[in-house]
Amino acid sequence: MAARNKARKRAFQILFEADQRGADVQSVLADWMRHARTDPRQPPVNEYTLELVEGYADHTERIDELIATYSVDWELDRMPVVDRNILRLGAYELIWVDGTPDAVAIDEAVQLAKEFSTDDSPAFVNGLLGRLKELKPGLRRETR
Repeated sequence: MAARNKARKRAFQILFEADQRGADVQSVLADWMRHARTDPRQPPVNEYTLELVEGYADHTERIDELIATYSVDWELDRMPVVDRNILRLGAYELIWVDGTPDAVAIDEAVQLAKEFSTDDSPAFVNGLLGRLKELKPGLRRETR
């Protein structure tokens, strides 16, 4: 399980970097993969990281729509960038990755919030992803 934990952390870092730079997440992923091939100190991008980042990229609009719809009193663009990207990753894994139990997807996102964000963030992440879990059966539909 430690490998998946590291993969999630790296996927979060890629999403965060893309958001900070205003770059396409696929471009940032390609940069990370290129650096891993050319710099022996840089660990390779593992398969699960690749799956998470590419999965998020495939569902970006729907994931952002869900976060914006169900985050009470928070607009997506006003949300702290760390929390926004933890939620993006957590929402993707919760809703679209069938091999990850819901409780694990939520707990892993909460752990990222504890490590990288504010004291209030874990409860916010847990609450929002918990709400998405309740609504999960109808959430996979794509935007128009």
